[in-house]
Amino acid sequence: MVVPIAAWTTPIERRKPADQTDFLQIVTEPAPLRRMLRRPRIPLAPAQERMWHAAAAGYSADWNVARAFRIRGAVVNIAALTAAIGDVVRRHAPLRTCYPATPDGPIQVVVDADFARVDVRVVDSFAGELGERIAEFSGRAFDLATDLPLRARIYRLGTRDVVLALVVHHISLDGRSIRPFMRDLMTAYLARAQRQAPAFAPLPVDYIDYTLWKHEYLGAYDDPCSRASTQLRYWANNLVGRPTPLEFPCEPALSGNSPGCCVDAAGDSIPMRFDAGVHRGLLARARQAGASPFMVLQAAFAISVATFAAAADVTVATAVSGRDDPLLADLVGNLADDVLMRIRLDRAGDIGDLLEQVRRVALAAFANPDTSNPRLQRCLPQDPGHPLFQATLILQRDDAVPAAGTGVSGLAITEIPTGVIRAKHDLEFSLTEHYDHTGAPAGIDGPFLYPTARFTRDTAADFVEKFRATVELIADGYAGPVAALLDGAPGRRVSRPSRSRG
Repeated sequence: MVVPIAAWTTPIERRKPADQTDFLQIVTEPAPLRRMLRRPRIPLAPAQERMWHAAAAGYSADWNVARAFRIRGAVVNIAALTAAIGDVVRRHAPLRTCYPATPDGPIQVVVDADFARVDVRVVDSFAGELGERIAEFSGRAFDLATDLPLRARIYRLGTRDVVLALVVHHISLDGRSIRPFMRDLMTAYLARAQRQAPAFAPLPVDYIDYTLWKHEYLGAYDDPCSRASTQLRYWANNLVGRPTPLEFPCEPALSGNSPGCCVDAAGDSIPMRFDAGVHRGLLARARQAGASPFMVLQAAFAISVATFAAAADVTVATAVSGRDDPLLADLVGNLADDVLMRIRLDRAGDIGDLLEQVRRVALAAFANPDTSNPRLQRCLPQDPGHPLFQATLILQRDDAVPAAGTGVSGLAITEIPTGVIRAKHDLEFSLTEHYDHTGAPAGIDGPFLYPTARFTRDTAADFVEKFRATVELIADGYAGPVAALLDGAPGRRVSRPSRSRG
């Protein structure tokens, strides 16, 4: 049960309780993450709800996470590699979990490791057809109610040259899961190649423990004092009245596609890179503002989205990892979720004002990360068919480390493209900060994704150029009015207006 939205139309902090003592609450520390007693019915974790509802609506394939790795050098032991995939599935329960619907809502059903059968096949192939085969394999949908959420193909190009293609549904795996997945896979492969079972270090908790603990931590939505209700009230108050959907420029031939919710999520990408000099400028600007490079980039992103949509009130999104507890570091599963940031550019006089607003909004969003998008969408007065957000920017950090995957029993492992690009939102940046071995900034790069059903490549490139120019201008020290950066066509390179101060 959800407390009616009508009770939240007035911001919570403005309420004046008749008896001030009733307003006081005893705040208790949550119980720590730990092994939990199993229940007959295991609900979805909050981070899984959005993917489940999208799959139920027919968009399961849009949430496939596909990776392909070329393994060359020594003779590849196909039997050991196949067995190693089974070992990883046995170790990590989300890889052998189904998600059927029930009268009380969707649940997690973990298949016993002795009966879980992963679809792994060996296919003889050659380089000329490999790309098409991997793309077709990566795009197949999962039936979450009955299918295990992982499948694999081993494309054998030769005894010393194979490609391993892995497809996992996002409901069971997030971006932070790739490293422990591949590390465990290599550990298992080396053991199986020696005809031994892998000696994994035991996991302190598993995904079901995390799910049950997360629900215990959040409490029930019919308890107005629970963390779940408190976070939902925050979002309902924060987002009510925002303009939605944002109207982006698209070509007339493409204008029949609804904003932010294209039926066809086929996408394309445009590479983005900022050199080490711009990276240093962003770090300096962040320190000056008491913020982070992420917040500076989000300010530039909000300016770009606002210009593109001709709107001064924009809601953008980012992802949170959900792995604050070190017990979760080696877990394979989906712990990440989106949080929203409503940026009011009409309330920021200059860049300093905007950076302070973004800093406050981001910190508040990160403090309320557990309300699933489907639940929030049901509670907002806008048409539930409108997207909660259409633009997202994610920034992650990649410190310099020794090259992974080389020298492993004589094997060289490199990731190769799968040929599948899915753009689930109108505007998507996935950026990575790079630092060298001394810790010095080495640049920021990553793809910009866009749905080809909404934008031509020229229109998408206009947006990328607007973002690039705005970032470079802010990194270079621009401290003038925000309004000057909102003028003009989105693709026009931003010129430096006269500074009002600084």
